[in-house]
Amino acid sequence: MIKASVGLLRRLRPLALVTGLLLVWQFISAVWLPRVDANLVTLLPPPSAVVRAAWDLSISGELPGHLWASLRRELTAFVFALAAVPLGIAMGWWKGVHDQVNPLIETLRPIPPIAWIPLSILWFGIGDAQNQFIIFLGIFFPILINTMVGVRDIPTNLIRAARCLGASQWHILSRVVLPAAAPQVLTGIRVGFGFGWMALVAAELVGASSGLGFLINDARSVLRTDIVLVGMLTIGLTGFVIDCLVRRLARRLLPWSLAVGQ
Repeated sequence: MIKASVGLLRRLRPLALVTGLLLVWQFISAVWLPRVDANLVTLLPPPSAVVRAAWDLSISGELPGHLWASLRRELTAFVFALAAVPLGIAMGWWKGVHDQVNPLIETLRPIPPIAWIPLSILWFGIGDAQNQFIIFLGIFFPILINTMVGVRDIPTNLIRAARCLGASQWHILSRVVLPAAAPQVLTGIRVGFGFGWMALVAAELVGASSGLGFLINDARSVLRTDIVLVGMLTIGLTGFVIDCLVRRLARRLLPWSLAVGQ
């Protein structure tokens, strides 16, 4: 019994800081703020109120529905953003392609996806297409840059050895370049998912009728701060789960790479 208790405490030790912050938050919102000004509790509800709001939204199906709408847009945009992988390989492998495409990429890449929102609304209207375009921009460039860098950083000795053994250009690309650059590609996917998730929420705040961003904005308009916090925490937890899944997939596909274990 004692050993089991000690083992449980060790597993829960990483949650100590989060638990402490939640207790402080509960004290401030439930005890201290009502004594200062009862109206302030509306602006910062305690964790217990946030949990109740999350439960009510989950039971009603509203929270899962908005979460699924956001995830569907993210995954759809990700599929289109995978075009960055072959383009990144081409830019990293052929200097001519790099010289032609890189100026355009380096001009568009610094533009934040949020800056595209007004133009995307004019192009696509308010709906999934507009949101997916903004997410695509957030995912595409990290995958592209990481893929290109991964290809260009391949040791030249590997390429020379393959050529000495009579490998064709296609075999070098498929058997040497792609496997060697795969850890960097997966790093780009991991970073791209994070940027895409942030861009998604920004797009939904102004150009959607569903999704977590819409839920937050709609709750703000009726001063439901508890629901706003539910949406924000759902975004954070979902992003954390996505990142964990990408890292687990990377470790499964590339167990020999030290980079994917970080």
